Amino acid sequence: MPEILELITTDAARLRSAPVEHHKITKHLWEQAAGDTARGMLTLLSLWATRGAVHMALMARPNAPDEHTRVGVVSLENRRKSFPSVGRLHPPAQRLERSITDLFGLSAEGATDARPWLDHGAWEIVNPLGKATARHTPQAAYEFLPVIGEGLHQVPVGPVHAGIIEPGHFRFTGQGETVVRLEERLGYTHKGTDSLMHGASIERGAKLAQRTSGDSSVAYGWAYAQAIEAALGHAAPKRAQSLRAIMAELERLANHLNDVGAICNDAAFAMMLAQCSILRERVMRAAHNVFGHRFMRDCIVPGGVSVDLNTDGRAALEALVNDIRLGFEPLVHLYDNNASILARTAGAGILRSDLAHSFGAGGYVGRASGRNFDTRRDLPYGPYAKLVFTVPTRSEGDVNARIWVRIEEIQQSLGLLSQLLKSLPDGDIFAPLPKPKEKREGLGLVEGFRGDVLVWVGLDARGHINRCHMRDPSWFQWPLLEAVIEDNIIADFPLCNKSFNCSYSGVDL
Repeated sequence: MPEILELITTDAARLRSAPVEHHKITKHLWEQAAGDTARGMLTLLSLWATRGAVHMALMARPNAPDEHTRVGVVSLENRRKSFPSVGRLHPPAQRLERSITDLFGLSAEGATDARPWLDHGAWEIVNPLGKATARHTPQAAYEFLPVIGEGLHQVPVGPVHAGIIEPGHFRFTGQGETVVRLEERLGYTHKGTDSLMHGASIERGAKLAQRTSGDSSVAYGWAYAQAIEAALGHAAPKRAQSLRAIMAELERLANHLNDVGAICNDAAFAMMLAQCSILRERVMRAAHNVFGHRFMRDCIVPGGVSVDLNTDGRAALEALVNDIRLGFEPLVHLYDNNASILARTAGAGILRSDLAHSFGAGGYVGRASGRNFDTRRDLPYGPYAKLVFTVPTRSEGDVNARIWVRIEEIQQSLGLLSQLLKSLPDGDIFAPLPKPKEKREGLGLVEGFRGDVLVWVGLDARGHINRCHMRDPSWFQWPLLEAVIEDNIIADFPLCNKSFNCSYSGVDL
């Protein structure tokens, strides 16, 4: 019987160029995979279901200089409407398992948390992706986890918040001003994307994917395109790949600028928000002028891109890079030399390194706590293997560290944009997709501004989508926010929350 590690063999080149290697395993190996992941030998990339099976995407990091990061998908066929719980051993899987139960009606054997996640009792049918049935009885009230102790009180916040923000409920248990426990209740922006994907055309799927989490339209569009192209064994033209990278770095730049300002604003440093917002707006306007949409939505399509970059657009982006570089540097000095703001951000909301590694925390959340992983470098795609950049990391794990990772990533993105614009190849921007003649599966993995975005697509013989699973980095970051706020005061929650800036919509599929 093979070991799980022997099945995780796909490197970056094969991941994006061929149908994903799909290993059907036994219940024993499934449990071994859960155990190896819990012991840190593997990283859980995602967990999802199809009719009749559950699947895990796993990653193995290199143990020697001559090794590469490897990825694989393992599947357990399911005829008994249940499967061994991964979350029982590896907590990052718990909310994904709860979603599987809500959508497919499959139960996780031995699960320590079997409460509903996406299903709030408002759906007219239950288990919509499984054996869908009409809801006949009301769902029981959601039970938050109990906290026992003297002098405790609860503070409910949301789901409706002040300002234009997505809905989510936060249940604080405090002792005085100190937070003893935070528990989140999400799912209020569930929009049935998984159901809408079923039976959709490849083109329709691309539009749905890019509307999963609006601020990550490019990342989702590219990950979905990667999955489709891998399933069909098809490559987008080199010019299209470079244009995708330009869009991705513009998206990263806009979001990081927004976050740096917004975090400071939650610590009453409104000037930083105002100045960062001006720079972000310049990026958004440039994206609109050059690519036709502020969020560059629908600019990436399977097979390439839908819009080219002309000479004027190239010059406009080169000017933008110089403007942002000149405008952002004084703001970095302003932040770093302001004792009042540093007193709020330094030491607040500390995420331990072991938790960041255990949860496979991506993006600035993981890198600020010492998890040195970036898909662009470790599983390179498009032009990134030929570009020069560094992956900023910190070890402190606090709000200040998450700000500094963003600051340094802004600087790296400016450098990447300069390289991409100088080396932009000539040629086509789109290569028509071949027609599939059999069922195919593909996996896409792209570094969004929050971290790695994963998309798995299963196509039928007509080229329609059987199942599309999309995993936002926030799936593994939201639980960590609950951990970092403990022993902080409630008044620091907005600061910690914004320093994570998790997506609500991305986990409410």
